[in-house]
Order: sequence, then structure tokens, then C-alpha cells
Amino acid sequence: MLETSRNFMDDDFLLDTPAARYLYHNHAAKLPIIDYHCHLSPRMIAEDKPFASITDLWLGGDHYKWRAMRANGVSERYITGDASDEEKFTKWAETVPYTFRNPLYHWTHLELRTAFGINDILNGESAAEIYRKCNERLREPDMTPRGLMRRYNVETVCTTDDPVDTLEYHDAIAASGFEIKVLPAWRPDKAMAVDSPDSYKEYITRLEETSGMSIATFGELIDALRVRHDYFHVHGCRVADHGLAHVPYAECPAPEADALFTKVMSGEKLGAADTERLKTAILVELMRMNAESGWVQQLHFGPLRNVNTRARVELGPDTGFDTIGDYKGAENLASLLDCLDREGKLAKTILYNLNPADNVWVAAMIGNFQDGSFPGKIQMGSGWWFNDQINGMEAQMNALSTQGLLSRFVGMLTDSRSFLSYPRHEYFRRVLCNLLGTDLDRGLIPVSELGRVGQIVEDICYYNAKRYFNF
Repeated sequence: MLETSRNFMDDDFLLDTPAARYLYHNHAAKLPIIDYHCHLSPRMIAEDKPFASITDLWLGGDHYKWRAMRANGVSERYITGDASDEEKFTKWAETVPYTFRNPLYHWTHLELRTAFGINDILNGESAAEIYRKCNERLREPDMTPRGLMRRYNVETVCTTDDPVDTLEYHDAIAASGFEIKVLPAWRPDKAMAVDSPDSYKEYITRLEETSGMSIATFGELIDALRVRHDYFHVHGCRVADHGLAHVPYAECPAPEADALFTKVMSGEKLGAADTERLKTAILVELMRMNAESGWVQQLHFGPLRNVNTRARVELGPDTGFDTIGDYKGAENLASLLDCLDREGKLAKTILYNLNPADNVWVAAMIGNFQDGSFPGKIQMGSGWWFNDQINGMEAQMNALSTQGLLSRFVGMLTDSRSFLSYPRHEYFRRVLCNLLGTDLDRGLIPVSELGRVGQIVEDICYYNAKRYFNF
């Protein structure tokens, strides 16, 4: 038997130095979780129904696992098709041993250990027994959506909600007395989707219904969105999220925006330049609303979505066929932020770049718009999507450290649809503590500052976000 210096995923997993272990176990491990950006279902939290099986909880909608299974030669029948839950679970278990060095290997075993108390290694041979144990555990009353949130010491989550959403499930959660805050987050992407006139007109009809307003002009569009923005605010929303392929910026005065909006509503497909102008006009108005309401706004940019036409036709959009784009964005982002800053309407802003090649310029960009009104007012968001793994997290934090203040960073989020994704916070906290602990070990930070470093760890893991979002 090969002897190694460490056991797999022991208590000191990812913690390479005594200082790293001290920081994690004494400062990071027991802090509550503020998950300020996720895609959990408010309905599932409101209804709090038991999960049908571990497959339902673990594999339903998990694009990360789906992509790995496809890469491992698994038929779509066992991924999104009509195979049984046990068959799908078994195919995932058979894939797991092929995911060494992919974060899925660590996430899988962290979730088994922290949620189910299972320390066995998942593979084809252990699949049947682990499937049985997980499903047996899921029949216990503390393994519902709310039970899992309690188990992981979650304090606040912000879901992702369209302006036309009624927020009825958020109301139901609040009325139930559930002690964990579940707040809506404003995601108005469809209000900017002017690229496709037919589907856009359908969306505007829904916006008319929920706002109680007729929308025939650009000004009426903005008024209707403001009505919904106010509605979200009354229902506890304090966070906006804008998902962008790239950051648009092309100046578009109101009369021009009105003319372009009229064309879209008449069914005309705009050219690329006009599309960019109209999207900019809508985005700027939305960002003004965020500032006026005192919200935090998040800009997620850089994905190239649904690139596989065959898969989109067969399976639909958002089924795991998105990738990293290589858009050029620094000039547009600078112009957009500057436009709002000149007006005094640049809200607290978190910037997430999907392409890791953009890390350094994004980290440098945030320094241009700090105004002394709040520590870390403009943030570089954590490693996102394709980057929420060891290398991606370290690269993001290294870029932020060299260009700004890591100590003011608001930390990690799950960006997930799964109630089992909370161990990603633990993963992040271990990576953070190892990064700072290694600096202490190398003499890059004086050991006499260990107490201060411990406080910085606590701030990044919890307190910075609590203060930043005012939760």
C-alpha cells in the first residue's frame, strides 16, 4: 500500500501549513453562510417537500455533472433522458473516478460527507450501497430544503427572480416564520433581450400584465420596470443581478432609444450596432434604479451560451452547452461605470468575469470607481462558474490582492440550483485560509499579524458581505 503524507479529504483538507490550519479551524469553519447569489427555487423552500431521491436532489439540473458524464461517454438517456433515478445515479458514480483534478470530485465527496455522513469513495462498485444510504437518509425529516439550509448554517440567501415574478413564494416563506432569510434578487435580463423581437414582445405583454401598465414606448418600458423594481423593494429585495454576454456600451439618447424600441415592438430585428445602443439605454436606466433604491448590483459577463445547435434543438437551452467567451470588455465597462459615476448614480457594484484572462484588468478596473463612501464599494466577484475551483479561486484572489484590497472582498456564493452546493463555501474558505496561511509560512506576512489575518478571514467569509448588503 502506498504511503502518502495526507489522507484524502481529512480535517486539514487543502490546508498545507500550520497557519492555514489555524486560520480555517479557528476563524472560518463555523461562520454562518450568506449566499447572496443563487438559483434555488423559492417554491421548493416554501413547500419544503422531501426529495424523491438522491438523483432528484443531486443530478436534476446540475450542468457540471451533465458535462462530465457526456465527456465520459454516457448516453443522454442517463443524463436528461428517461432512465430511472438509480440508473442515472449509477452512471454518475461510474463517472466520478474519471473526475480526478476536476472540482466535481471534491464537491461530490464533500457533499456526501457533510449532508449524509458518508465517508466512502463513490464509484461504480459503491454506487448501489451509497444510493441506498442516501435515499434512506433523505426520508428523515431534517433532509428537506429547509433542513439542509439549517444543516449548513445558512443565514441569508438571495434567489434569482425575473421582474414579472409575483414573489408569492417569498411571501409564503416570510409568513411561515422560517428563520433563514430568503430574499428575492432582481434579474431583468429578459427586459434587455431585444435581439429576438417575437419572444421580446411576448415578454413585454407579461410585463404589462404584472405592472398594470401599457407599454408602447421606451419611456413606458422604463416606467413599468420601475413599478416592478419598487414592488421588489417592498418585498425585501436589495440586490440586482445582470447577466450579460458582454458589457454593452454605445450612447443612445432617449429619442433614439424610443425609435429603436418601436422597431423591435413592430417585429423588426435590429442590426448589431442598434441592438447595442438599445441594450445600453435599458441597462443604464436599470442601473440608475439600483442606485436610487440603495441596492447592490452585480454584473455577470463573459459567457457564450447554447453553442451546440443540435443539443439546443433536442434538449432546449441551458442544458450544459455554454462556454467561456473571449469578448473585449474593458473599454465598454469603463464607459458604463463612468456614465453612472458622473451622475452620482453608481451603486455598490460587483463585477464577475467568466474569462479568467480578464482577471487582472477587472481587478484594476474596480480601483477606478472607489469613491471613499464605503469600503470596497466596487467589488471583483469571486471565481464564477468555470472558475469556482482551486485554481480559479486562487487566480481571482491573487489578481484582487495585487491590484486592490483582498481584505475588503465580500467572498463566496454558490450560484447554484442545488441545496447540496453549500460545501462550496467550505471549499472556498479552505482555499482562502491556505492562501493566507502560506503567506504567513513564507514570511510574506509577519506572524505577529496572525490575529489581524484571522479577522480578515472572518470578514471575507462572512462579515464583509453582511455589512456590504446590510442584511
